[in-house]
Amino acid sequence: MSEERSLNFLEEIIEEDLSNGKNGGRILTRFPPEPNGYLHIGHAKSICLNFGIAKKYNGKTNLRFDDTNPTTEDVEYVDSIREDIKWLGFEWDKELYSSDYFDQLYDFAVALIKMGLAYVDDSTAEEIAAAKGSPTEPGKPTPNRSRSIEENLQLFEDMKDGKYPDGAKVLRAKIDLASPNMHLRDPLMYRIKHAHHHRTGDKWCLYPMYDFAHGQSDAIEEITHSICTLEFVPHRPLYEWFIQQLNIFPSKQYEFARLNINYTVMSKRKLLQLVNENYVTGWDDPRMPTISGLRRRGYTPLSIRNFSERIGVARRENQIDLGLLEFCIREDLNKSAWRRMAVIDPVKLIITNYPKGQTELLEGENNPEVEGGEGVRSIPFSSELWIERDDFMEEPTKKYFRLGPGLMVRLKHAYIIQCDSFVKDDSGRVTEIHCTYIPESRSGNDTSGIHVKGTIHWLNVESAKTAEIRLYDRLFRVEDPSNEEGDFKDYINPESLTVIKNALIEPDLANAVPGFGYQFIRKGYFTLDTDSRPDYLVFNRTVTLKDAWAKELKKS
Repeated sequence: MSEERSLNFLEEIIEEDLSNGKNGGRILTRFPPEPNGYLHIGHAKSICLNFGIAKKYNGKTNLRFDDTNPTTEDVEYVDSIREDIKWLGFEWDKELYSSDYFDQLYDFAVALIKMGLAYVDDSTAEEIAAAKGSPTEPGKPTPNRSRSIEENLQLFEDMKDGKYPDGAKVLRAKIDLASPNMHLRDPLMYRIKHAHHHRTGDKWCLYPMYDFAHGQSDAIEEITHSICTLEFVPHRPLYEWFIQQLNIFPSKQYEFARLNINYTVMSKRKLLQLVNENYVTGWDDPRMPTISGLRRRGYTPLSIRNFSERIGVARRENQIDLGLLEFCIREDLNKSAWRRMAVIDPVKLIITNYPKGQTELLEGENNPEVEGGEGVRSIPFSSELWIERDDFMEEPTKKYFRLGPGLMVRLKHAYIIQCDSFVKDDSGRVTEIHCTYIPESRSGNDTSGIHVKGTIHWLNVESAKTAEIRLYDRLFRVEDPSNEEGDFKDYINPESLTVIKNALIEPDLANAVPGFGYQFIRKGYFTLDTDSRPDYLVFNRTVTLKDAWAKELKKS
């Protein structure tokens, strides 16, 4: 986006740090996803922020996988995250993993034990939670809090060596059981988990908790600005406490408001439910808010980057209208998508005065919004065409400017025609429309002097290809399904997907590739789906030409 804008609060912080010579003028951010699912549009905002802010200030960004929970993580998710970041147009400096630091994190924990700042606790999760107290009542020490340093060192080593089952013991930091911040009331640092890890195999049965692994990983990498979402504000004192006690590189954490969009859910847990319970076809279902789902639906990297910039960086939570994301993709595709014609519900149109058996090639610009039109394509035209059934009315109303008995319209890129008659079958359904054309009215060389108000699209019967067209809409029928009564899945929009099996398309769409955008004239923006085969084309509607939901809201 070219327009000038003021600095966001993170940019102000960075510019002040640079002016003060902090970290020697070095800027290093990181994007630290947990590989336990596919990234969604909220992650896209974080990616654009972390990579974008580093690029602006000649810095770098590390991609660090927070792989500290082996039971939920998978190489499939690692691969998908890499692909999503590259697709968005960003390159990381180093690809790292929290598991790279397991030995060093273990040594950090041993150092804290030796300082009397960590202890092994045999209490159950329920006992630990009860002993922590409440926001208005201080916690109470468990019996193990007074263990000696020597005993804690031995027990922690035994935990590492696999001498105890899952859940038998944990390592806790010894901080302040009366702290008003519940995160400082002796938080867990390590838990026992006998599970195969996708990178370290069976070397470890002892895994660090997020709060212990995250800040120390930032410090090891010497991250200058650790940018995360607002739910981590209460975690910041603990982040700083570990760094201070260990006397390691002082990475700093900064928080911004996470992205909330209406008519969807952004929780990985809920998205996983939709996948596992078959409400969608997978993580890349085009109705999903995942980056892979948006990509398959036809969203472009530029539209998502522009969306992230438009919504800005805030300190307070708010909900963004999905219409803004749709606006961004319309804005991009209007400039980049090639125009093509598709007929979803066809009825045959016969031009009775056009030479039977003759075919001529007409021309249409690929994109009239771009200077030069990005070239032209040839469109076969003959006496037998397909048009949309709803472009014909047996008894036209007063302001109906499409086709009906006695009415004239222009065929896009072709001629003006006039309807003379029509044929119906025994059920009363129109099967053929008979017209005559004005030979002097060819588009680009019209000498007929006739002016018509309506233009409709069409396809040549002989050359049209068939395709399946999937019309996608919003996955939920309410703005905030997570806050409604009952199960959020009860609010899924039953019309979020309409499949049209035998639509007709221009012949050159047989050469379409996934990811390239097309505007089906008067129908919306579409892209080829990955389900397509050479003998069976499938197109997904990315977005309608106009915001139909805005009209519905006005009606209500």
